[in-house]
Amino acid sequence: MPMTGRHSSTALSSCTLPLIALLMLLIALLAFAPAMITSQAEATFGPAAHSLSGSQRLLLAITLVMQADDLTKAVNPAEAATGFTILPGESVASITQRLWEAGLIRNPGAFRSYLQYKGMDTTLQAGDFTIAAAMSAVEIAQEMQSSISEDVTLVILAGWRVEEIAITLPSSGLEITPNQFMQATENTPRQYSFSAELPGSSLEGFLFPDSYTLPRQASIEQLLPLILTNFENQVTAEIRTGFTNQGMSLYEAVKLASMVEREAINDEEMPMLASVFYNRLVINQRLESDPTVQYAIGYNTEQETWWTNPLTLADLEIDSPYNTYLYPNLPPGPICNPGLAALRAVAFPAETPYYFFRAACDGSGNHLFAETFEEHLVNECP
Repeated sequence: MPMTGRHSSTALSSCTLPLIALLMLLIALLAFAPAMITSQAEATFGPAAHSLSGSQRLLLAITLVMQADDLTKAVNPAEAATGFTILPGESVASITQRLWEAGLIRNPGAFRSYLQYKGMDTTLQAGDFTIAAAMSAVEIAQEMQSSISEDVTLVILAGWRVEEIAITLPSSGLEITPNQFMQATENTPRQYSFSAELPGSSLEGFLFPDSYTLPRQASIEQLLPLILTNFENQVTAEIRTGFTNQGMSLYEAVKLASMVEREAINDEEMPMLASVFYNRLVINQRLESDPTVQYAIGYNTEQETWWTNPLTLADLEIDSPYNTYLYPNLPPGPICNPGLAALRAVAFPAETPYYFFRAACDGSGNHLFAETFEEHLVNECP
């Protein structure tokens, strides 16, 4: 017999009420789940870093709760301790990979998430540590917050601009902040032989690339004189005489050396690159150097680099006195901190008839040189 309308309505109501109750329960769970997960993560791993956003904190908390065993249990409770070294400037990814390859952590992804959750990914410091597979990943991370070595090493690479040096300080182990370094390099100390030759206030170009070892607690007042004294010692009377013989002041030579540094991949080519720039300066031809445009552009947020590559035609038209495609002669100041090879190339350039160069097409990093623009076009990659 078919149901009447009244019976159908009653059956529908009896089915709908449990569904509504289930839906309300799910809504309640969804509302309270984030708080429950973050609370569980905090109970096991402690509070999250204040720098994290709410969504970052939640996502990392979920990861930690799901992979808690990989973080709180040792790989091998019976294994003895061993030495582990974090290198100056080494990335978190590299450190984590080496820990995993050494059999010291269970899960590299979970370990990175824990470092991010605690804010330790930005505070890992170069140094020597005693670590064992008998320690949990959490214990290893905490151990790596304090180095055995009292001294740390800051590495400045040739071709870095001052901002690139500043951002390496947190990972070097020094307690000097990037902001302290940037502020200190805006003023030229007067006690150096080259001080009077710097028309501007920035020390860009004079922060000599090298490895500097000093106490972890060293101040900026200790670090900066070490770097500048090294420049003064490395740029010898012979090199300065070479600059003079080329008609260059020290400041002009450092500007040109900074361009050669950024253009060159192989040090052997630096004297030829310097020769091209000198030849252009003699006939008042614009230097047209891509790195000067890169310097003018500044930090590229999409590429996450200070050196935009490749440059577009619009980039080459940026209105800046550093743009040597638009403005003649040398840029207003150095565009990076050149190494000794670039400085010597400017002091003792090759003698060539070349006015053009471009990167070779074989990926070697070498350049193809040309005397005329027509030859330069022939050297273009197909």
